Amino acid sequence: MKIVFLMLLLINLLHSGESTSAQEGMANIRAEFEAMKKAQNSQFQTYKQQQKIAYNAYKNELKKFWNKPELSTQKEWVSYSDDKKSRSKVDFEKNIVVVEVIAKNSEVAQAKLLDRIAYVVSKNTKEVVESDELQKKLASLKVPQEIITSRVDAKPILSTLLFDSKPSEKELNIYARKALSQNKLELTPSKYGDENVYKLTIALPEDATLKRAHVYKDEIIKNANRFDISVSLVFAIMQTESNFNPFARSYIPAFGLMQIVPHSAGKDVYRYLYKKDGMPSSSYLYNSTNNIEMGTSYLYILYYRYLRKIKDPQSRLYCTIAAYNTGAGNIAWAFTRRHSMNRAASKINAMSSDEVYAHLLKNLKYDEPKHYLKRVRKRMSTYKNAYSL
Repeated sequence: MKIVFLMLLLINLLHSGESTSAQEGMANIRAEFEAMKKAQNSQFQTYKQQQKIAYNAYKNELKKFWNKPELSTQKEWVSYSDDKKSRSKVDFEKNIVVVEVIAKNSEVAQAKLLDRIAYVVSKNTKEVVESDELQKKLASLKVPQEIITSRVDAKPILSTLLFDSKPSEKELNIYARKALSQNKLELTPSKYGDENVYKLTIALPEDATLKRAHVYKDEIIKNANRFDISVSLVFAIMQTESNFNPFARSYIPAFGLMQIVPHSAGKDVYRYLYKKDGMPSSSYLYNSTNNIEMGTSYLYILYYRYLRKIKDPQSRLYCTIAAYNTGAGNIAWAFTRRHSMNRAASKINAMSSDEVYAHLLKNLKYDEPKHYLKRVRKRMSTYKNAYSL
């Protein structure tokens, strides 16, 4: 957009002639630039509203079948069959898979449960996006020029937790039947008098979180080294943000593994990375390569730019962790009750890193970033030990 601004300025001045002053030409170009920005913001808001409408329409369709329709959240991936009468939910925080089907009898239910179990434990991210009705609806929306889209990469979701290699149909059948026989089947009435909801809860392996993390290890190390950020920090941030749920979506909304908000951090990072304006779409952020690059570069921006005046590396790390959750302005507020980092940095620099940590836990404006800081700090140690970082 800045390039467009300069081009328009040059054209305007070339055609201004002697009768129009340079100041008037500049005023005209500013007005045109502001009008362009307003039009782009309007397009984005329209696109955002269309996404919301698509989500609500899909949820209303689910209400025809389910007493409580569910969609993917920050820590849960929810997917439905084409007829919407089977669904699976992976809770990445609790490390469980919940499979539910609507059926007239136990025999029909068991067949549908076997199919759904095989689906949820075998599909990769690309296969899910290509088969999921909601994702296809969202992909069909008209995208404004400023919104950057991308194909979702093919990363395993659960298969690496349960199989040594890509499972065959026979292996999937064996696993599904074992899961069905070893777990209690719950039965509740459905919205239809002649059908019931059959529910199965399957526990994932105890080391599931570390195995899920390992899927992204190479990308994390590459980007951490590129941006001079601690590898264990990126792992810990990712776990705290999404528990390695590739389809994470928060209410804000933020998307993907490192929970990037398109219209704030997403725009800032895209401009930093590519030296031009752009806003990443949900499809762009569901691509793990893009998401890890953007999340790690945002940590770079926080640590080396916004918080650069904090001298002690450990103090700056604590502030960076909290800022990833609540913003750099709220870090400054915790120390000065104002949003200026210049004032806050001088106060922070007079404190030890332990004092800074304690001060943040006591004075951050909201409880969420306080809990966030504690969790990330603890998890950094876990990944340092797990990967000998």
